[in-house]
Amino acid sequence: MNRTAVGVVIMAVLLGLYLWATGYQGYVMIFSGQPVLIVMGLALLVLPVVGAWALFRELHFGVVSARLVKQLEFEGNLPIDDLPHTPSGRTVRAAADEEFPLFAAEVDAAPESWRAWFRLGLAYDASGDRKRAREAIRMAIKLNKTDKS
Repeated sequence: MNRTAVGVVIMAVLLGLYLWATGYQGYVMIFSGQPVLIVMGLALLVLPVVGAWALFRELHFGVVSARLVKQLEFEGNLPIDDLPHTPSGRTVRAAADEEFPLFAAEVDAAPESWRAWFRLGLAYDASGDRKRAREAIRMAIKLNKTDKS
């Protein structure tokens, strides 16, 4: 198990404990018999449900996107990261922005290709646009579910 996976497991366990403690506190408040605490307890029970859903969604995204990276790597279709990086390890945005049109054109040419969408997501990420990167990778995951190749 690599460092990233260990970190994810630790954070997921800690979040799970926090959600359990929050749900337990809500349960205790509901059975206090005091109307204000009952309402607050019911509100506290919403947090663990939403938190568990968000945790599952993020873990699922991570697992599936990691599987797609491995598949692209196996096929030799994973883009080579030869862009310059800052001392902190981030890609130099100007260099990433120069390569971005290549990946956008690939999606325009084959909008049904999960591989093209995934590479576009990596290009968005290199350009610093995390929101669009996640959207493109989600599209790749969706297309991969229906891909028969």
